[in-house]
Amino acid sequence: MKNKRAFVVMGIAILFGLAAVVFASRWLLNQPTGASGRIAVANADIGLGQRLSPEMFKLAEWPTESMPKGAFIDPQKLTGRVLKTNLLMGEPVSEAKLAPSGTLGGLSALISEGKRAITVRVNDVIGVAGFALPGNYVDIIVSTQKELQPGSNAHEQSISKIVLERILVLAVAQEVNRDETKPKVVNAVTLEVTPEQAEKLDLARSVGTLSLALRNQVDPQSASTEGATKQTLLPPPPPAQPKPVPAVRPVVVKTAAPVRRDCVSVLNGLRMTQECF
Repeated sequence: MKNKRAFVVMGIAILFGLAAVVFASRWLLNQPTGASGRIAVANADIGLGQRLSPEMFKLAEWPTESMPKGAFIDPQKLTGRVLKTNLLMGEPVSEAKLAPSGTLGGLSALISEGKRAITVRVNDVIGVAGFALPGNYVDIIVSTQKELQPGSNAHEQSISKIVLERILVLAVAQEVNRDETKPKVVNAVTLEVTPEQAEKLDLARSVGTLSLALRNQVDPQSASTEGATKQTLLPPPPPAQPKPVPAVRPVVVKTAAPVRRDCVSVLNGLRMTQECF
């Protein structure tokens, strides 16, 4: 009797367990799933400035809630467009990463609206030992002769002055790849400047020697300097202080006190003399 009762209880427990599994599976199936869509992603790494073709992309599933703004769902619409930033394999392409329609490939696609590209000749010292790479910011320093005011002893004075600040490096030599972190010693650097800055830079390289000063990527602070001259670099020594003159002590001359003497008048005829002893 006891065995029969135990089998009945075990059967009821199994039925309740199966019922719980069935209800749980139905509840999970009825839960809403995250919607997804298909967008164009890169088949391989693509460098900036390249003209795109549909073969460079493939469609991949992407969650709708995290889909990038301006993403493409048709790779055919990317034909002839130019990248203005690097694209890694599997990374989605969006309108923000593309140059305006009709832009030709190359360096011109990287120049911001209203800006110009100008190239300056550098060497391993001027180019910050090759550490001025595309995407970095530099300050431009010119070393030249400064005209002095009339009436000065010298007509010109050597001076070094920062003339342009926070200038973007577009390319070094003929390379515009911004992923390189290895320094490259080159003989030319292309900079992005405004038209006014281009005029100032062209004049600076004709009147003196240029140098680049690499600056922090996130430092927007402007440096207010007056320039370095020989006088500020090697200031004159302070004037020598006169040696103190020792005080002259007055010499006190002591006079001997007069000795008291006894004198006697002597009358010799008509002549009188005085004898002291």
